[in-house]
Amino acid sequence: MRDKLPFEIKKRQNPSGLGVITVSFFALLGAFLVASIVFWAYGVNPIQAYIVLFSGAFGGIYEISETVRRAIPLMLAGVGLVVAFRAKFWNIGAEGQLLLGATAATWVALFSPFPDFLLIPGMFFFGFLGGALWGLVPAILKSKLGINDVITTLMMNYIAINLILFLVQGPWKGKHQWGFPYTDKFPESAQLGTIAGTNVHWITLIVGIISAVLIYFFINKTTPGFEIRVLGSSPSAGRFAGMSYVKTSLLVMAISGGLAGLAGVGEVAGIHHMLRNPSELSLGYGYTAIIVAWLARENPIAVIMTSLFFGAILAGGDTIKISLGLPFQITDVFSGLILFFLIGSEILMGYKIRWSPNND
Repeated sequence: MRDKLPFEIKKRQNPSGLGVITVSFFALLGAFLVASIVFWAYGVNPIQAYIVLFSGAFGGIYEISETVRRAIPLMLAGVGLVVAFRAKFWNIGAEGQLLLGATAATWVALFSPFPDFLLIPGMFFFGFLGGALWGLVPAILKSKLGINDVITTLMMNYIAINLILFLVQGPWKGKHQWGFPYTDKFPESAQLGTIAGTNVHWITLIVGIISAVLIYFFINKTTPGFEIRVLGSSPSAGRFAGMSYVKTSLLVMAISGGLAGLAGVGEVAGIHHMLRNPSELSLGYGYTAIIVAWLARENPIAVIMTSLFFGAILAGGDTIKISLGLPFQITDVFSGLILFFLIGSEILMGYKIRWSPNND
């Protein structure tokens, strides 16, 4: 008879906070170790690469400000994705929702009849509304017709991209852009203020932090938040208790898409001051925000820290590309490896291994 293994695997009832942090730490460590192999393959000393990465993210006031600047859209979109993921609605469309928020804000800035003092409040309102409406489409398709949410949210990203390309190359093309596919520049009354000497649009930063706190209390302290948690953990139990899956799906995707839309408002009104090619408007923030939310383990407060972490990777990654001559996709490699190891570590969140050499 074959001997039993000297360990046993048991299901965890509720993973502790320390356990979650430990597993996440080792997942990140594994991702960075594999990334070291990539650096080595390009003939770059991994230690040098990480020193350059750290310096590019935290080496001075400007570098820190660039980390924060990149963290802002990740924070807003990441908090929104936490809401969707808690309800087990797999929103892969934050990129498109961000772009629709930027598009709606552009309409307010350039084409709306609003007076100057209402432009910025109007951009935030319509930016949230644009992202929310874009998120409601896949919510309706899933809750009413049972269409896969991953596919619909992902495909709507490409619709959003081509919609912007149509606008900036057609009806919204700027009259003073010398043929470039941009809109005209926003008036000063529609430009967000930044912290002196930086590109940090402080209004959006404050909105992101407040959103994280409010969403935390919404999920954990309100009746709709309770329904989100129940339907996310056990849809059948939620339906048996009379909870509406349709209503919850619409709610979480309105919030998730709306917050991503606010991220788009920040980028278009705080950084670019015009609508332009989507690849220039967003550095894949909507996709990276998925990893931000996952690393935060669906905790909106933790998103503040994880967004700063990925903001540092994006800021430091730019320095690595310039200083070490590495391909611009190196930050995508980082993001992909981190997501891969985080997903792979999920089994350790649900199970524990106990050493038992005398197991009979």
